[in-house]
Amino acid sequence: MKSKKKIVLAYSGGLDTSVILKWLQENYNAEVICYTADVGQKIDKKKIFKNARKLGVKNIVVQDLKDEFVKNYVFPMIRGHAIYEGVYLLGTSIARPLIAKEQIRTAKKFKAYAVSHGATGKGNDQVRFELGYHYFGPKIKIIAPWRIWKLKSRTDLINYAKKHKIEIPKDKKGAPPFSVDDNLFHTSTEGKVLENPKNSAPEFIFQRTNSPEKAPNKPSFITINFKNSDPVGINGKKLSPSKLLYKLNQLAGKNGIGRVDLVENRFIGIKSRGVYETPGGTLLIQAHRAIESVTLSKDTMHKKDQIMPKYAELIYNGYWYSKERIKLQKIIDAKKNKVNGSVKLKLYKGNVSIESRQTSSSAYSIKKVSFEENKTFNKSNIERFINYHKKKLRS
Repeated sequence: MKSKKKIVLAYSGGLDTSVILKWLQENYNAEVICYTADVGQKIDKKKIFKNARKLGVKNIVVQDLKDEFVKNYVFPMIRGHAIYEGVYLLGTSIARPLIAKEQIRTAKKFKAYAVSHGATGKGNDQVRFELGYHYFGPKIKIIAPWRIWKLKSRTDLINYAKKHKIEIPKDKKGAPPFSVDDNLFHTSTEGKVLENPKNSAPEFIFQRTNSPEKAPNKPSFITINFKNSDPVGINGKKLSPSKLLYKLNQLAGKNGIGRVDLVENRFIGIKSRGVYETPGGTLLIQAHRAIESVTLSKDTMHKKDQIMPKYAELIYNGYWYSKERIKLQKIIDAKKNKVNGSVKLKLYKGNVSIESRQTSSSAYSIKKVSFEENKTFNKSNIERFINYHKKKLRS
């Protein structure tokens, strides 16, 4: 008997991907394999296995990628200080390339002819997933249900789920949920009342941060230790990448840090409004800039600032594996061996401030900058310096 063709579905166990799973079974004469990448999101393995098996799935893969995600995707992005459109720390964007890579690896392992995802036809994630699929498995077919099926809305999706007795989760108000994506780096929330930018975000949608008003009345202090430009410990204690980020999330979230309400320009050409929570990432990017300020030269820092918008846009658009992004990463990392030391932060009611920086680097010279008279800085050269730049004004 000839075996069925196989499709590997990026599966969360939730409403959207459970509907897609059933739809694939109905419309393709293929065995569906469920693949879940654990990148630190709220994950219920029992629910994943239960829901998939209820729909007749035999092969279910749940892969722990938390440390790889933080070490090889989040940390390089932090080194580049990547911020999209001034505020977005790219939490959803940075997870998709890794998920796509490992989903293709799973497809090759099971000799699947196709992969499928649950990204909507109006969003960025379909691009991010599919650029990753193409990079690692150009001959593997891609099935994007939201672009080809007859379900046109969230209401259609829920009706389909009811018809096939698929569990429909509820939000904290007892209604069908917002669209939520989360991983160890961030949580994003979109849809429903948030679609109209005149509406305030309801407090109950926030999942990992206290409101600043309800944050502790006393500040918290934390020291982040850096080696070769990456965070390696907290308060002198060495931690794995995922545990370090988890601990920063807990402390920053408790203090109401890391909320962003953004109307962003999607890659595909429409605007969308989302609410993002990136508590630990907010601490990391501020601390990293602080340690670079005392370890890197002006030219190096300014070069990084010049390329950052393009670097961030490449990540947002799904070009993590592109030659251009890799080229920029090499520029970003050229002097990373010089970025060593620690930064002490003060956290208080949604705010982060730098308390102190410590490093053995000689990039910062107290003697040169001191207001006390010294011979380490020749002020007589300044007049020639100014005269040179006077001439450049008219050149």
